Amino acid sequence: MTKLAIEKTGSESKDTSGATKRMAEGFLMEVCVDSVESAINAERGGAGRLELCSSLLEGGITPSIGLLQVVKQYVRIPVYTMIRPRGGDFLYSDREVEVMRKDIELVRSHGADGLVLGALTEDGRVDAELCMELLAVSRPLPVTFHRAFDMVHDPMVTLETLVSLGFERVLTSGCDCSALEGLPLIKRLVEQAKGRITIMPGGGITERNLQRILESSGVLEFHCSARSSKDSAMKFRNSCVNMGASLTAPEYGLKVADVSKVRSLNAIAKNTL
Repeated sequence: MTKLAIEKTGSESKDTSGATKRMAEGFLMEVCVDSVESAINAERGGAGRLELCSSLLEGGITPSIGLLQVVKQYVRIPVYTMIRPRGGDFLYSDREVEVMRKDIELVRSHGADGLVLGALTEDGRVDAELCMELLAVSRPLPVTFHRAFDMVHDPMVTLETLVSLGFERVLTSGCDCSALEGLPLIKRLVEQAKGRITIMPGGGITERNLQRILESSGVLEFHCSARSSKDSAMKFRNSCVNMGASLTAPEYGLKVADVSKVRSLNAIAKNTL
């Protein structure tokens, strides 16, 4: 069985100079990651910020404290941590809210540079009361409202709610299956935001569509996974058993952020903006 050897990339102390430099270049690329290897690859490829999750197959849920701590040891760019207690919808029970509050307290105390969260009511509106409560627990960390935004009843009204609540940015595919297809709405959101909140497109962004998304929308930040498939190092394989439900990732396949893909996206953004 092979052992993954990863070299540390510089000082372990917090250093956001890379993100600052990239914003000075006119854009910031955020890469969503769910492993230490992906985090390191994203930074090496030129990412300006990480969204740290577990289980990207479910759209991302709260990562373990161990994952956060080790990622912080190996990267210097800001790490925004997902706060989402489960996959599925964004209507949370009282007990799930307890978990979210506790997770916020824990990731804050273990070095998260920002948070990513969101909650809705049963009728598809932002749960303003709950979000206000979670934002209060999150202070002074900046907070992104995640793609729960893409499930709302009225995105233009929702945007104003998020501005009034004090979210730093909103991640959105334009309420469509990908950022490319949601481009008309993303452009309207940027125009409505007028700099009061950052609009960050995400969802299906690749080297093939990034230039069009950036040129058409006017955004200065974007979100991607830039992953490639990687075969497991396991030699003995039991093909009769899967460790999850029927709709899972291949048992002996991994998805990791690809340095070359991140670099390509970085170069496209640099040339476009």
